[in-house]
Amino acid sequence: MTPAILDDLVARFDAFLVDQFGVLLNGTGAYPQAPAALARLAATGKPVILLSNSGKRAVPNAARLVALGFDRGSFQLVLSSGEAAWMALARRIGVSLPKGTKVWLHGRDGDRAQIAGLDLVPVATPAEAGLLLLAGSRGDEVTLDAYRDLLQPAAAIRVPMLCTNPDLEMLTPAGIRFGAGRIAESYVAMGGEVEWIGKPHPLVYAEAARLLPGIAPDRVLCIGDSPAHDVAGGIAAGHATALVRTGLHAGVSKADLPALCKAEGAVPDFVLASFDFQS
Repeated sequence: MTPAILDDLVARFDAFLVDQFGVLLNGTGAYPQAPAALARLAATGKPVILLSNSGKRAVPNAARLVALGFDRGSFQLVLSSGEAAWMALARRIGVSLPKGTKVWLHGRDGDRAQIAGLDLVPVATPAEAGLLLLAGSRGDEVTLDAYRDLLQPAAAIRVPMLCTNPDLEMLTPAGIRFGAGRIAESYVAMGGEVEWIGKPHPLVYAEAARLLPGIAPDRVLCIGDSPAHDVAGGIAAGHATALVRTGLHAGVSKADLPALCKAEGAVPDFVLASFDFQS
């Protein structure tokens, strides 16, 4: 866990996988320095991919960033877990997943893009479905107990769930709330089966590798705010990792941070005060 500044790390790596929430976004908008820092990183000419556990797909994620003041040219794309899941489902339909499978889709903002263009039939309740697609949490509006009650009938008949946002916690305007990953954990505890797509799980990193041909894994730097997701996933993929002290663990002291990372089995190579250039 070497303290570092972004200026020094840019010269050491050939590509960057940058998290959204906690690094660029704070739950209500962009960190003030983040748009300029991301643009400066992209100006090096090295690939910059935003690797996010957002259950939303790539295009709406990019549109949100532009609306918040980020230059669309400052990143190659937002490789969200929602986008990776859509690509995986497109390959599976008609092979391991029957055409016309009934799907219960749950996310935020009424977003239906996760199944757009796919031969899937949306249904209103989990018990009706042959597949549960958990793309997000409304933990700022709905209790975890309410989610358990909603999902219990589906768990009882072992309807498979695809969780496309593994985050256990999320930043919201009301503060930190439980994420979709916590809902999925509850589903497992009730006897349900869950497939996870997103950090720290390998599928999203494999998709990122396809976008970075010729770049060795150890020449890629993952930047994020979560040891359990960003750091653990980056290490498993063979990448270097940098943990920012903003976002989920902003309140953790420098002295306590090493113990937190060790407890989660995910010690980063570098620690950044924030996603910013110092000079």
